[in-house]
Amino acid sequence: MAIEAGDFKTGLTLLIEGNIWQVLDFQHVKPGKGAAILKTKMKNLRTGAIQERNFNPNTKFEQAMVSKREVQYSYNSGDTYYFMDMETYETYEVPAEQVEYTKNFLIEGTTISMKLCDNEIIGIDLPDKMEFVIADTTDPIPGAKSTDTKDAWLETGFIVKVPPFINKGETIVVNTVDGKYCGRA
Repeated sequence: MAIEAGDFKTGLTLLIEGNIWQVLDFQHVKPGKGAAILKTKMKNLRTGAIQERNFNPNTKFEQAMVSKREVQYSYNSGDTYYFMDMETYETYEVPAEQVEYTKNFLIEGTTISMKLCDNEIIGIDLPDKMEFVIADTTDPIPGAKSTDTKDAWLETGFIVKVPPFINKGETIVVNTVDGKYCGRA
């Protein structure tokens, strides 16, 4: 389905020059002289690159049909991560470079959302907040203020800054967007 640049909406996915782009932000600009332009901020869903591009509002683009599937993380072997579709039980193999930051929060059995475009995996979305067990933590410094923090290793190996009263074995909530401690579970 063809879409004119003047009809862009935030979150819209498009096929441009053989790549899948998502509109992050856009603004119609009418200079004093000349035709109006559409300034956009777009993300390449294959590479993760963000670009600012200008278009004529009448330029037409093909819409990319992106679907989401509920999948469960099974395991990883070397540089490949395996996920199972919760409806069809189909297994997806995802290379490590597509799971870069996400792997810090993957625990066997975690249910996540996988974005696909024509059966090509273009992204993995974690829940915004998840619970993790503290595998290890540094000892609190005697006399530390309640605003101080210390390092804590999650069961996945990811390091989070936590308040000094958090101990090994406790379950905490972590914001997966920025990797920060949110509170006890």
